[in-house]
Amino acid sequence: MASSLGTDDYAISRVPARARYSWVSVAVQRFGQISALSQFLLGATLGFGMSFWSAFWAITLGAVILELVAIALGVIGMREGLTTSMLARWCGFGQAGSALIGLAIGISLVGWFGIQSGVSAEGLHALLPGLPVWAWSLLFGLAVTAIVVKGFHSMAWTAYLTVPAFVLLVAWSVGSELSQRSLSELAAAAPAGPSLSLLQGTTLVAGGFIVGAVITPDMTRFNRSVGDVVKQTLLGITLGEYVIGLIGVLLAHAIKSADIITIITSTVGWVGVLVIVVGTLKINDWNLYSSGLGLVNFVGTVFGRQVNRAVVTLLIGLVGSVLAAAGILNNFTDFLTVLGVAFPPIAGIMIAEYFVVRTWRRDLDSGKAADGVPPEAPRWVPVTLVIWLVAGLVGKFVTWGLPSINSLVVAFVLYAVVGRLGLIRGYGIARTETADGRTAAASAPSAA
Repeated sequence: MASSLGTDDYAISRVPARARYSWVSVAVQRFGQISALSQFLLGATLGFGMSFWSAFWAITLGAVILELVAIALGVIGMREGLTTSMLARWCGFGQAGSALIGLAIGISLVGWFGIQSGVSAEGLHALLPGLPVWAWSLLFGLAVTAIVVKGFHSMAWTAYLTVPAFVLLVAWSVGSELSQRSLSELAAAAPAGPSLSLLQGTTLVAGGFIVGAVITPDMTRFNRSVGDVVKQTLLGITLGEYVIGLIGVLLAHAIKSADIITIITSTVGWVGVLVIVVGTLKINDWNLYSSGLGLVNFVGTVFGRQVNRAVVTLLIGLVGSVLAAAGILNNFTDFLTVLGVAFPPIAGIMIAEYFVVRTWRRDLDSGKAADGVPPEAPRWVPVTLVIWLVAGLVGKFVTWGLPSINSLVVAFVLYAVVGRLGLIRGYGIARTETADGRTAAASAPSAA
């Protein structure tokens, strides 16, 4: 469905075969998510505290973890054609649980959308000081909002323009700095900052994009096959982590600093600023897009009213842009980081339900056969909420190992074991509404 603003992008329904894209279109956007300012910051952080080869192995281990999670969830999204929060209804959480997931995704990602709009605004102000930072925050946020309102197609074309531009600008900025130094010397240089262990480095890599991995179905529902999901994930995550991450490591060794803004802008001035702006744009559109999808599911579940994705995106884009301009969201970084602890267990539970326990797989399959969503879902799955809480606490308070992966694995194992014991049960029945406000049962074609 579409409004005068933009497309609804199948926010609460399956993406049909006719609306799927080539794997290259999706891969460019996945690479754009990884090849961003945050990845430069991650690489610089690793390079400030680790040798080049230690950082290389930390990136390798972290990338493998992310790829496994993203592929597993990506395959679910591709097969079912549903968003992350909608899938959660039949992947262990029930309707009410999926609403909580939608709310968590919505708050978390619109928060990061505003924060990163502010980061780009600082760069734009340095390049063109005629406007204050708050005005650049507002303009940048509104520009991204306009792209996202138009939907996946608009975001794909934005990726085709911004990703190559980002890569070329990075090559220019990095080349101008690193050409003055020996790469072998930089690779052999000792880190300038406090030492990071391999475990700490891997935690930074895996934890840095775990939310992006969890919301993978939002993107892969537009893929056409399992092979497309695998190719897109391996190419996008591997190139993003290695190319951008290792460049950040080398720059940190060269400049002896982990301050990515200083590193980029001090090397090539205005070109470095453009690197920041273009790099932020391509991850920020997905922050806003997935935030909108999550909140559409939340509003539909809690208030029983289906709202257009484009309208929701416009409203939260405006709010996020205004809050970024006011500088308010910078005070919520710690809160958003804590909220991020809730995401890894979601992945573990959804993967365990879909591939191992399969309590509601028959419902999903029947809905797919009718080219629609299942007509009903469990309203509550209390055991799942307990597992989610326990796994989240493990991720927060158990310091041994990788916190995000600890919580994911604990959630997967607990759910699989409890599910195999037959203790996963839904309570209450919730009718599924379609985009036109009818129930799925009412809109589905009648059987012959």
